[in-house]
Amino acid sequence: MFIPSDLLKNKKILLAVTGSIAIYKSLELIRLFVKAGAEVKIIMSEESKKFVTPLTFETLSYNKVLDNTTESWANTHNHIKIGEWADLFLIAPATANTIAKLANAIADNILLQTALAYPNIKLIAPSANTNMLENPLTKANLKMLAIANYKIIETQTKELACKTIGNGAMAEPLNIFWHSAKELLKDTFWEDRRVIITGGSTIEKIDDVRYLSNYSSGKMASSLATALYCKGADVNLISTKFDSDLPEDLYTIDVESSSEMLEYLSDSIRVAKKGKLSKATLMRDEQIHLIQKKPYLFMIAAVSDYIPAYAQDGKLKKETLGDTWDLKLKQNIDILNQIDKTDITTIGFKAEMDEKNAITNASKMIDEKDVDAVCLNILKDSSSFGTDTNKIEFILPDKIESIPESDKLSVSFNILEYAKSL
Repeated sequence: MFIPSDLLKNKKILLAVTGSIAIYKSLELIRLFVKAGAEVKIIMSEESKKFVTPLTFETLSYNKVLDNTTESWANTHNHIKIGEWADLFLIAPATANTIAKLANAIADNILLQTALAYPNIKLIAPSANTNMLENPLTKANLKMLAIANYKIIETQTKELACKTIGNGAMAEPLNIFWHSAKELLKDTFWEDRRVIITGGSTIEKIDDVRYLSNYSSGKMASSLATALYCKGADVNLISTKFDSDLPEDLYTIDVESSSEMLEYLSDSIRVAKKGKLSKATLMRDEQIHLIQKKPYLFMIAAVSDYIPAYAQDGKLKKETLGDTWDLKLKQNIDILNQIDKTDITTIGFKAEMDEKNAITNASKMIDEKDVDAVCLNILKDSSSFGTDTNKIEFILPDKIESIPESDKLSVSFNILEYAKSL
């Protein structure tokens, strides 16, 4: 997935690194942050310098590293001011030793002092040997941090530096990047709101080796799901195809046929309408009330209009079919018409090649399909599918908003701003 260069523009990230072999991944993480437009500053523990020199981090971040030898109270290069500067404080990698000290408010080095002084949410990406990570004391320390303004980015199971295979490897840089973006870009409107997205081209079976489908790549649905993830939504992406590099903890359901998509979509809508409750504090009486946010549905999937009338088991032989093959088709179910759209804000997507009548055809969907808005994508030809860019006309009952051509993730963020008004 293409990450726009202004995704984290004007965001300030403070990255702390400790003495783990996984520190090499932090170099790639800095590259991702900087490429996305963020400003990054680094705090290094003394043990971390055994693996990577401060000069390397300074070269990648374009900022002077803060450590026990460079702290200054004559300017802002100290453990208090640097925390005040940061929008996000991330510790990656975090060793078992650092985790233990953080959990017990020990501040015997500049990294720990900064963490103790930083009042906002902190992200932590552990890295440790499996036995060290699974030790009851380490698990207790992580639980303590989880209730003390820390969010834990889960480790992964793979071959570790000690040559054993087990849980304890630090999360991949891209996964940490998405967790960080989510913390920096979250929006109270979307946060904890259930959102369902359908995507990709349905696959309709002819026999066990052949099927009907179309050119839809699923990239727009994946991009919109990622944008919603970054905004803090509770996302459910139901698709036949998924773009690469999605956030690992984004919930996905892989389907093939239109009937399978309808089944999972109907179930997801029922669950969404039950509501995930978010907390809102009413200052008047200081009581916490539970408010259910209305769910959203984005129907991006390109569902086949026709399907084989009689899907066959096994493989149809050309010797049996003869020189010509008259494949009988029947009209497919209309998923958007068939689902229950009451109490869920629904946005349909329509692709058109008839530029002259595209807006008229798309506008008709609002009444004919009973949706709240339509995203129109005017295509030139089949080469328009699978590209990394898009241009959308966001059609409302009373007006049309044009979203200029850009990468699909940027277009998705623009769609979400218009969708908030529904």
